Amino acid sequence: MGVKLSDIFVLSDKKFEGAKNLPVIKFNFFNKKIDLSNYQALVFTSKNGVEAIDRIDKSWRKIPSFSIGKGTSKEIRKKGGNLVFTASSSYGDDFAEEIVPLLKNKRVLFLRAKEVTSSLNKILKDNGVRLDEEIVYETVCNECDKLSSPPENSVIIFSSPSTVRCFFKCFEWKESYEAVVIGKKTASFMPDNIKYFLSDEQTIDSCIKFAGKLRKKSL
Repeated sequence: MGVKLSDIFVLSDKKFEGAKNLPVIKFNFFNKKIDLSNYQALVFTSKNGVEAIDRIDKSWRKIPSFSIGKGTSKEIRKKGGNLVFTASSSYGDDFAEEIVPLLKNKRVLFLRAKEVTSSLNKILKDNGVRLDEEIVYETVCNECDKLSSPPENSVIIFSSPSTVRCFFKCFEWKESYEAVVIGKKTASFMPDNIKYFLSDEQTIDSCIKFAGKLRKKSL
């Protein structure tokens, strides 16, 4: 059934069973003071936001946390946070619509990246949520000369718009590659000429499972 696929690559330095790492992105966490005392809820759209605030002030763990998806919720629980809501959709705009009725008129803090691709903040503010925002980390591209190009016939997992941007900054796409994309928002950043597969769920573990199925079909 065509060329046999070989390695599966996740484009981060975090280890995932069943895949190799190609860290095209890295995260810079900001050391800043944040007064959490008056907030009634926290909003997280990534587990990096959780990691960031846990480095700054561990009192966040007592405040009700609203999470965009399973990966972020897992990190909140792991850090001992007070998880009260996990979105049914892992898209920022859908997440915002879901939590508006729960957060209206409340003082809420959105712990976010320097760059965001959704309109979550605007949707919440426009619908009566007293939202503040704190930029607690940024995603940047790793140095290309520190990275090795994936071998022919690899499956590449794109888990965020940043992984798309940084991968194509460093590497040219080979015809033998297969692309698995975590969701529609990330897919919208993919080059038009590259065919890709959407993961069944918006988690990296699900992407790896999907990539594994592609590899088996190629045998």
